[in-house]
Amino acid sequence: MAQQRGKKYLEAAKKVDPDRLYTPEEAAQLVKDTSFTNFDATIEVHLRLGIDPRHADQTVRSTASLPHGTGKTVRVLVFAQGDAEAAAQGAGADIVGGDDLIQRIEKENFVDFDVAVATPDMMGKVGRLGRILGRRGLMPNPKSGTVVPPGDLPRAIRELKAGKVEFRNDKTGLVHVAIGKVSFSADQIRDNLAVLMDAIKAAKPSGQKGVYIKSATITSTMGPGIALDVTAAQNMAMPS
Repeated sequence: MAQQRGKKYLEAAKKVDPDRLYTPEEAAQLVKDTSFTNFDATIEVHLRLGIDPRHADQTVRSTASLPHGTGKTVRVLVFAQGDAEAAAQGAGADIVGGDDLIQRIEKENFVDFDVAVATPDMMGKVGRLGRILGRRGLMPNPKSGTVVPPGDLPRAIRELKAGKVEFRNDKTGLVHVAIGKVSFSADQIRDNLAVLMDAIKAAKPSGQKGVYIKSATITSTMGPGIALDVTAAQNMAMPS
């Protein structure tokens, strides 16, 4: 049974030519023009990669520090103890703790945060939270820059608060990343897209063969998808 689309969606979709690939600059404006929600919709980029997700050496996983943030308030939890705990609190972490925090997550299934950071000495204990945090994508991981030495905690927390996002391909080879809000200017959307594309290129697995980025689409919450010109998107000038 075909999915029924609402009147507002159909009106928005009329603004998008389904047979055209849009430049990043065109798409950044069009994604704003086609948003019809009565809230500040999230803008997402969806990439189809030419990787074989069945092979571990073709996993695409990294981070991008978006210059204009995501428009979302990020709640950062830090697993630390001693001086590191004090440093995390001083750097603006929302939730900080050691054994007590681990027990709270175990007993209460507490997951009211957006990203978790841990110092290396805590990972032996944090590892047992894999069942709870892993399935929600909240497990600290060195590859995502969320397992950091105590001295790097302030920097890591500031970057996460400012708009550092993690991306990772799913089992079908797709990557989905939020890069802002409809209230952002077209230039801000374009800048964030440029930084994301640069990070995606840098994360290309050495074992990947053929076309790496097969397609890219930008869309707003509930809005129509806008197909990007992948070549133009990969060659965008980085924001100064």
